[in-house]
Amino acid sequence: MPISPQTLDRLTSGLAHVIRSGRHLSVRAADSLYGDLPSFGWALLVPLEQDGEQRCSALAVRAGVDVSVVSRQLAALERAGYVERRPDPHDGRASLMRLTDEGVRALAVTRALRAEWAGTALADWDEDDARLLSGLLERLATDLDRASPA
Repeated sequence: MPISPQTLDRLTSGLAHVIRSGRHLSVRAADSLYGDLPSFGWALLVPLEQDGEQRCSALAVRAGVDVSVVSRQLAALERAGYVERRPDPHDGRASLMRLTDEGVRALAVTRALRAEWAGTALADWDEDDARLLSGLLERLATDLDRASPA
């Protein structure tokens, strides 16, 4: 059975509200933890943690933004000591970026802050509801990625 227009409207409105709330939290967290660095730059640390060192172009693809945007963000993260670069041994014109120990620490601090916030926000939820929502959010993210225009 297809989803009704009313339910689709409620779903997209709720999702927009969650995104706005997340942006507000992200801005506050970035201001308090990371000073002048742009908050988007932190999204580049996670792929480096998960997949190891990689080229700026690979990070741009993963983040879904232009290489020039990622390059500027990486330069700021490098100046702050969260990432470092080295020449790509397969192509001397390119560099590989990797997470530093300070970058690992920054991710841990960010995760602790998020966990504290989520624990407070969801204090009245039970484990079953939280697991159900987690699974549905993962499914939604996958389906949105699949349906995203090229």
